[in-house]
Amino acid sequence: MSQLRGETARLLAVFQSAGAIRVEADILQPADVLLDLYGEDVRARAYVTSDFLHGEQMLRPDFTVPVVQRHMAESAEPARYTYAGPVFRSQDTGSGRAAQSEQVGYEVFDRGPADEIEAEVFALFHQILTPLGLKASTGDVGLLIAAIEGLTTSNARKSALKRHVWRPLRFQSLLLRFSQPVKEKVLGAGGQLIGLRYASDVNERLEQLADEASAPPIPQSEMDALNDLLAIRGNLPAAFAQLQFLVQRLPSIASAVDHMSARLTALKEAGVDVAQIGFEAAYGLTAMEYYDGFVFGFYADQAGWPAVASGGRYDALTRVLGQGRDVPAVGGIIRPEFTLRLSGGDLL
Repeated sequence: MSQLRGETARLLAVFQSAGAIRVEADILQPADVLLDLYGEDVRARAYVTSDFLHGEQMLRPDFTVPVVQRHMAESAEPARYTYAGPVFRSQDTGSGRAAQSEQVGYEVFDRGPADEIEAEVFALFHQILTPLGLKASTGDVGLLIAAIEGLTTSNARKSALKRHVWRPLRFQSLLLRFSQPVKEKVLGAGGQLIGLRYASDVNERLEQLADEASAPPIPQSEMDALNDLLAIRGNLPAAFAQLQFLVQRLPSIASAVDHMSARLTALKEAGVDVAQIGFEAAYGLTAMEYYDGFVFGFYADQAGWPAVASGGRYDALTRVLGQGRDVPAVGGIIRPEFTLRLSGGDLL
């Protein structure tokens, strides 16, 4: 384990040399914050405990949430942070993945040009990981969110789709449902109230269902264009060319495509060979639910391994945890146990 500590220290030193300050985060995190962010689904992925004094808590599933809380409570921009330690996530039986793993992270809170900050973070990770021969993949959740905003449908349906972009099966189910005429009749409230819901809650939900029932189906041309967006993959220049062509059918993504163009330029200026970087429009949609823009990951050619490194933009998370005050934020993590193995080290 001394080798792992040495690798962790090496990565921390690289991030600190890039201007980051070292921060810590408690291993036990208040469960209510994570439940408010992700809903009850997070229970299936976390280890939960409780006591009379502290209430319900979770073993830290990642560092980003506590680092954002710290920054929004006491720091000014621009700011760069680095951290290291274990995170805990429940794994599926037979997955072969450890429930506890080490992370070293880098988070940037900066109101400078978004494309330049994204390129800075990616280029730093790329520089660290290039000697290991990893495959780099990128995506942009903002493209899908922009496409949803441009659909010819109700705001309630758009909200439902955006809420489930990180759950591909549920998202596709909703898309199919919203592309067809509503056949069922929405009934009104009546009779005795049963359960813990207030009458106002029931009536509000019935109004939402009535609005949904009155919404026309999403046009098939928009459905086809959205599915074509999700199918885009290739290296960055090739994917960008496909997106430029798709703007004609999905005008709402034009701003996101322009931002991608600026990011491509910034990546080139940072010394990244963009032709060697992959892009998938659907990439990142099964990651942590706070990513809302540029996302990336680095992968080894090893069966069963998770991403050796991953990260992205999470502006909306700062708005939620900042109680209305927000700041642009981009960050990522590296798993030092895997960089150690790839560089020839051993874990005891």
